[in-house]
Amino acid sequence: MPLLQVIVLAVVQGLTEFLPISSTAHLYLTSWLFGWQLEGLDFDIALHLGTLLAVLLYFARDWVQIIAQGFGIRMKGNEELKHNHMMLWLLAIGTVPVGVAGLVFSKQAETTWRNPFVIGGMLIAVGVLMYLAENAGGQRRDLSAIGLPDAMIIGAAQALAVVPGTSRSGVTITAGLFRNMTRESAARFSFLLSTPAIAAAAGKALHDMQKKGGLHAMLNTDFLVGVAVSAITGCLVISWFLHYLRRSGLRPFVYYRIIFGIIVLALAFIRRPA
Repeated sequence: MPLLQVIVLAVVQGLTEFLPISSTAHLYLTSWLFGWQLEGLDFDIALHLGTLLAVLLYFARDWVQIIAQGFGIRMKGNEELKHNHMMLWLLAIGTVPVGVAGLVFSKQAETTWRNPFVIGGMLIAVGVLMYLAENAGGQRRDLSAIGLPDAMIIGAAQALAVVPGTSRSGVTITAGLFRNMTRESAARFSFLLSTPAIAAAAGKALHDMQKKGGLHAMLNTDFLVGVAVSAITGCLVISWFLHYLRRSGLRPFVYYRIIFGIIVLALAFIRRPA
């Protein structure tokens, strides 16, 4: 794969994995529009590892605090997390639905659902839900107030992310807003909840690569550049997005999703073989 293509796709992954606009849609459609061959398994692993590294680095202190408190160890850290000692187990419970959905629907997610009609439709549908959540949610609860019902509902929403075009962050932040969480808290919980799912996806891809021919095939410039670029871009995006949500809403992303979805559907009809 040409180095420029690696860099472009890694930047696209880092930008769109944590913004509520669907990384799968942008990766697929970038390759589709430029006529690039879809990235191989090794590059898919690079992107997963890059975004996993981004979320682990950015939330490293939070994760240390969450794990320690989950096992009854008190420690200084984020005040909201300090008042929610069950956060580790809530995240574990919230991860179950996407794990089940991934096992049941992985084949469809990688084949029949990965087409511009599904992607365009989901971009629009989740955009509409995001708009409704912005207006319906009370936006008064933070991480300290999250309980079992929140984890189960937001976790169930994350399961929808197996459908291309949905956006893991988009659908989980939307669910959080419907649960009256503040925008920033919904996003932080979304990113924390995504960590086990991204790690599981990377682990599965590594396992598949090992069965296919060994992990040594990944040790090349393309792989390392893909990991580094997606990780750096992802960290910058997380930082910017959380800062943005402290003072602004999701309307621009709603409009972007709907307009982008319409364009995707229009291009799909135009480029559909006769």
